[in-house]
Amino acid sequence: MPDKDAGTPRVFLYRHGETEWTKNGRYTGITELALTEQGQKQVLASGKMLVGRGKLIDPSKLAHVFVSPRNRAKQTFELAFSEGDRNALIEKGKVTETTKLAEWDYGIYEGLATREIRALRKEHGLDQERPWDIWRDGCEGGETAQEVTERLDRLIDAIHSLQVSNMNGENPCDVVLVAHGHLLRAFVKRWLKYPMEFPLSMMLEPGAISVLSYQHHDINEPAVLVGVGFPLEV
Repeated sequence: MPDKDAGTPRVFLYRHGETEWTKNGRYTGITELALTEQGQKQVLASGKMLVGRGKLIDPSKLAHVFVSPRNRAKQTFELAFSEGDRNALIEKGKVTETTKLAEWDYGIYEGLATREIRALRKEHGLDQERPWDIWRDGCEGGETAQEVTERLDRLIDAIHSLQVSNMNGENPCDVVLVAHGHLLRAFVKRWLKYPMEFPLSMMLEPGAISVLSYQHHDINEPAVLVGVGFPLEV
């Protein structure tokens, strides 16, 4: 990102740490799973390195933190931020738990791996000519790509309203999203104004932090992925 754009507001994407289903590739939407011991270490490591006064995510510079209602995301928020910083943000009304950040509703695919989902869809007479792609086909009994698009677009509108008056660094106005792998990748696509089916190669490791911003201090150009911070080896 050019130096002249360094003062624009940022959006930090914080993926929750590892769970038991993360380890074996099972799709986890509404199922409530706690972080594994390794998942806790991942978040503590990235939080220690990147969250705190004078660090990449500085609580004093945050306009808002949006957190998925799933327990694994809430646990990540609690581990990544110190108790003092969390309480200060909450007291200032800067923390919101929102279903707009809930993981994709996988419907009848909940708890399955990709190969199992594709086999199930074949049994249902689907995908005879091409394999299942969640970004295009959505989930039986769950959300379509359009439904995910609509809720993320509403969240992006809310973020723009927080940041539009501070595009030149008038006031600290960074935003943090604490959520899930599929959902955060979907957010990046919509932030960049791409349709869900757009082939965007992006991996978010458990406990990882990614950074989005704007071009040229322009609210209408939220199209720059300025960096990715991965958790330390633990």
